[in-house]
Amino acid sequence: MNVDDVVVNFAPGSLVILNVVLGFIMFGIALDTTVDDFKAVAKAPKAMIIALVTQIVLLPAVTFGLTLLLQVQGSIALGMILVACCPPGNISQVLTYRSRGNVALSVSMTAVTNVIYIFVLPLNFAFWGGLHPTGSAFLEQVSLNGWQMMLEILLIIGLPFAVGFLLRARFPRFAAKVQPWARWISLLALVGFIVAALAGNWAVFVSVLGIVLSVVFLHDAVALALGYGAARIGGLPPRDRKAITFEVGIRNAGLGLGLVFTFFHGLGGMAVVAGWWGVWDIIAGLIVATLWARHSKKREGADASGVASSASAPEATA
Repeated sequence: MNVDDVVVNFAPGSLVILNVVLGFIMFGIALDTTVDDFKAVAKAPKAMIIALVTQIVLLPAVTFGLTLLLQVQGSIALGMILVACCPPGNISQVLTYRSRGNVALSVSMTAVTNVIYIFVLPLNFAFWGGLHPTGSAFLEQVSLNGWQMMLEILLIIGLPFAVGFLLRARFPRFAAKVQPWARWISLLALVGFIVAALAGNWAVFVSVLGIVLSVVFLHDAVALALGYGAARIGGLPPRDRKAITFEVGIRNAGLGLGLVFTFFHGLGGMAVVAGWWGVWDIIAGLIVATLWARHSKKREGADASGVASSASAPEATA
């Protein structure tokens, strides 16, 4: 089966549901965002600059090179590029917390980055997708309208974010109570939606299972490594490195999936890549965060033992 010729079945009503779920995710992010988050970025911009450059410039560029290296089909290549051009997912904050990273930095980065991506995503995707030797043909077929995509993203990301942000500013106590529920409900709804979409197109998914699993696994690993590497080279402390690792490695693939069905009519390779990314991204992130947390715990225990030994040494001598 040629995945470039496959169209994934997706009812119009399902697209509305997906957009509502995505909007609810952004609403949840905004409930955890304050003006102070933006001020914090302005006061200490180094981490944010590293995160933005890595996400907006390096990740799409490396992804483009990866599609050429792997010689994947055009629709799969476009799916990889689209995911790389999407903003970070809100679970990056959860993973940063679990890994004992800098949660405050993660919250600030996610808030600022998602606002910027309203304008950056269409331009970035059009640029890298248009350069691809086989993927560019699909852009020509659909006559991709950057302004229309920007408007779509503004409605999905910008409007819910603005509502949540204003609600947090006006009713902070209420927002603080609702935010944890909004985060997890929206995340579970998104995962459930993606799983249902894959199950509904199981024959298509199985036909490209091998290539999609390997491509998404490698692509996700590269994204996580890129985030960590950029933060380390930038001289950031360990807790900040963790935050940027997940900020770069965790993408809002659900948004990508919605754009695939809105502008590419469910093009097989793009849809399957974005769909599986949304599932594997969470699994891989949880694995990395858990291993990181265990490593940090052991290191803290070793440091505590060292301090205790040093403190008891004079007593033993005496």
